[in-house]
Amino acid sequence: MSRTRAAWQDEAEGWIDWARTPALDHTFWGFNLPALLELLPPPGRLTVDVGSGEGRVGRELIRRGHTVVGVEGSAALAAAARALEPSFDVRVGDARELPLDDATADLAVASMSLLNIDAMPAAVAEVARVLQRGGRFCFSLVHPQNSAKPLGDDPAAGSYFAEYGYAEERERDGRRMTFHDIHRPLSAYAGALQDAGLLIEALREPVPGEAYLAAHPEMERWTRRPCFLHVRALKP
Repeated sequence: MSRTRAAWQDEAEGWIDWARTPALDHTFWGFNLPALLELLPPPGRLTVDVGSGEGRVGRELIRRGHTVVGVEGSAALAAAARALEPSFDVRVGDARELPLDDATADLAVASMSLLNIDAMPAAVAEVARVLQRGGRFCFSLVHPQNSAKPLGDDPAAGSYFAEYGYAEERERDGRRMTFHDIHRPLSAYAGALQDAGLLIEALREPVPGEAYLAAHPEMERWTRRPCFLHVRALKP
């Protein structure tokens, strides 16, 4: 098991609570998810939720008419997703070896999961394998400019162009959650898409809307610097 996957397995209970409490993860529910949903094409043959976690994106896609298969590396998170939505087909598997046949899906979604996958280029290649021609891959990330962080005495950490893992603890309403992610430059993601034969057709740096800012004025800083990166790529 990879180091990042093991860390998220250890954080599963806390993550389920955090992810399912909109007041705790209001940045996702009020800002990140709406922007990602605007990027998605309409429901088609099959949508693959890569790194489906406890199932919140998959549930939203099902509500919007998608037929969804989720793939999640953490058995605890996959079980939690099935328990809350029994109709959600969630499979425990490795993003480097998706448990799906070639060209079986017309859409793959990776909501905030590529930055948790150690072998990201291999995962992107697998997405390309399971997509049919004309299929799309839509994903969201912490913006690479936002994820570059100085970490102790490591001279590479903090460099925009380096790749390194980091842990970040957040606290809201008396509850704490530790996030385990990997910083990579934008060129790493663009290179993985290129190597997999996928073409970028949309790239967005979403800005929070007025309604969200009215409820959370402390998030105004994200109108001046990028918080998230959203990409839609095509398999030609």
